[in-house]
Amino acid sequence: MRSNVLAASPVLRFAPSPNGPLHLGHAYSALCNERVAADLNGRLLLRIEDLDRTRCKPRYEAAIEDDLAWLGLRFETPPRRQSDHAADYIAALDGLAARGLLYPCFCSRAEVARTAKGRDPDGAPLYSGACRTVSASEAAARIAGGEKRASRLDMARAIERAPSRLVWSEFGEGSTSVEQAAEPERWGDVILSGRDLVASYHLAVTVDDALQGVTDVVRGRDLLAATSVHRQLQALLGLPSPRYRHHRLVLGPDGAKLSKRRQSPSLTKLRACGVSPAAIRAALGFGCDDSGGLAVALS
Repeated sequence: MRSNVLAASPVLRFAPSPNGPLHLGHAYSALCNERVAADLNGRLLLRIEDLDRTRCKPRYEAAIEDDLAWLGLRFETPPRRQSDHAADYIAALDGLAARGLLYPCFCSRAEVARTAKGRDPDGAPLYSGACRTVSASEAAARIAGGEKRASRLDMARAIERAPSRLVWSEFGEGSTSVEQAAEPERWGDVILSGRDLVASYHLAVTVDDALQGVTDVVRGRDLLAATSVHRQLQALLGLPSPRYRHHRLVLGPDGAKLSKRRQSPSLTKLRACGVSPAAIRAALGFGCDDSGGLAVALS
């Protein structure tokens, strides 16, 4: 597949999922993107990662855009919504399948967990590869019978097809890059298309970054390890590799990462309590106004 790389100007993106309200961790990442875009005299895009239609809701998307505007963030419009671009992901999947790099997986989550061969970098059960040996005829029959399946990347074959030395430029939160070696084998045969999702996060974000001409990816350190998979997919699909900046995470009073699942205080709630945008920016290290009494723990 081909990308629309715009080399004349750096391009950055902030890419939230509308499956809940934004919290301070999202604000920090968005503000990091804003600062890097300003430093590079680049463009700043908003992407709505809404492929999971069971969890992503229009009301959350509206709240996200409202919170970002309240913080004073400005993005080029309109945002790219992943739900509008299934054809882009299917084209990438078809290209990988044509090279024999995908196979259907019929295993349930319980089966994956029961036969796991350790854990992946995110701590999830590492897939054993049980369906890798299912014959084409059996797979076709099961699919014809309506059995749900995911599409997995045959990682061993993928590594054989990719460059032997796969790296990316990692800046962290500094101005000097280091060469980071990719280790996609740590992830095993990752899912690229789910039972009910046209594309997994790994595939969609890789395709989106290329098609939007993203030159600099600024995101949380919790996604550092996932970059190995993204570099692998970039190499396999013939896509350029952006520069990466994985920033520190915003932590709660208990030292744990803020998250929607843990119901961390949302920006909407902080706004309702009278906290100002300036106070949030200052508490996160993007200003000097300490009004509002907001306490934030950074890693």
